[in-house]
Amino acid sequence: MSQNKTAAANPGAAKDGGQEGARPGRRAPLIAAVVAIAAAIGITAAVGLGGGDKAPGAKTGPVAQVSGGSDNTKAATVLDRPFAKPALVLTDTQGRKFDLREQTKGKPTLLYFGYTHCPDVCPLTMSNIAIARKQLPKADQDKLQVVFVTTDPERDTSAELGKWLPAAGDPSFTGLTGDFKTIQAGARAIGIGIDPPKKEKDGSVVSMHGAQVIAFSPTSDQGYVLYGEDTTADQYAADLPKLIKGENP
Repeated sequence: MSQNKTAAANPGAAKDGGQEGARPGRRAPLIAAVVAIAAAIGITAAVGLGGGDKAPGAKTGPVAQVSGGSDNTKAATVLDRPFAKPALVLTDTQGRKFDLREQTKGKPTLLYFGYTHCPDVCPLTMSNIAIARKQLPKADQDKLQVVFVTTDPERDTSAELGKWLPAAGDPSFTGLTGDFKTIQAGARAIGIGIDPPKKEKDGSVVSMHGAQVIAFSPTSDQGYVLYGEDTTADQYAADLPKLIKGENP
């Protein structure tokens, strides 16, 4: 089923043990089906966000509304209720303070939460965006901001992100690390659930995180388009020229 009718209800929650062959957990099919059916008959669907990965006692996240429409071929979900950009102040790969709102203000921005020990979803997502970015004119490449926020800050130091991100994606991408609770709160503000990494008895580390990419408009600084983990490089390449202008893909 296409991801294009799934709001940010953690459709691509990735559960990875840091071992080869681990695959992301998939709790989205039912939600995706409900949204797709509602959209097909022209009904606006309200989907709860962040509920799948709540920590004990955590409050339910915000709600996104997805308009009707029967086109299941698009990768993008345009949100009727865009998200405010998270008020995240973290540390970049150079060890410098990075204020997400201030330093991406007025710039087309793709935001993703993941971690460097992820065996599949995270590096594939970064690679697909990097491939798509290279197809843009140089001026547009320079405008696009891609921000990767770690969900595993204990292991993903600034130095580790600085080594991994250029190889997995592109040297122009921004990698951020910091306090886990701060990161978790920032993710939840845009409907993405993440859990603290959990160490298993065999020494492996299990991490669960929402695998959505959210695009923020350069004109409003709001997150108005969502992409699921199955979005391809070609699909990003088709949409990026419009995202850079703040248009709907």
